[in-house]
Amino acid sequence: MDALTIGGIALAFVSIVIGSILKGAGVGSLLNPAAFVIVVCGTFASILIQTPKATFMRAWKIAPWIFKPPIDDHEQLIAKMVEWSEIARKQGLLGLEPALESEQDPFAQKALQMLVDGTEPDKIREALEMDIEVKSKANTASAKVFEGMGIYAPTLGIIGAVLGLIAVMKNLADPSKLGSGIAAAFTATIYGIGLANLFFLPIANKLKDVIGKQNHTKEMIIEGIIAIAEGENPRNLETKLKGFAG
Repeated sequence: MDALTIGGIALAFVSIVIGSILKGAGVGSLLNPAAFVIVVCGTFASILIQTPKATFMRAWKIAPWIFKPPIDDHEQLIAKMVEWSEIARKQGLLGLEPALESEQDPFAQKALQMLVDGTEPDKIREALEMDIEVKSKANTASAKVFEGMGIYAPTLGIIGAVLGLIAVMKNLADPSKLGSGIAAAFTATIYGIGLANLFFLPIANKLKDVIGKQNHTKEMIIEGIIAIAEGENPRNLETKLKGFAG
């Protein structure tokens, strides 16, 4: 579990609530159902119009990565590939079949399958790099769903504020309603800017970071598999991968 994400979300709520209290506005000023409906529903309406169904669904599938990103244990991965290299040198590539059956990671499993099948190293690289590119584009497009929400939310907040001010203008004859009406109008702006900058945009950026790390790990797997296919010494392989992992 990513403690920074949990701490950041908690701090975001605290900062808004405590800030509102310290400014004298009070927590009640943050509660405005009309503003919430305009900003949140409007933001989702915009992103639904913009986004293909598959990308939108994938966005919510990868969203939990901000709390629990896929585990990338480079040390364990290096040790595993060095072991594969030693098996291949002693037993040949077919000796890796038990490792293929027990491998849980789909990308590593695909790489091992091609290796066991005796695929040429350049063909292995080409196929695996294509796999990375396709999945990276799909995941990045999904992360941009939240980026889009971060762009639309502030604008919807302004629309909510304007609609609130229109309601205020209709009550100019009653000065007692002006103060509370103007305050309520600007609540929509808080929702829009707050959701964009405290949630949607940070979520998008964190997902992009996770996707980048996944790609880096997959590139390391490619280098390891190619080295095994070329019969590189296990110790040399370990040195190369440790440098690759940083």
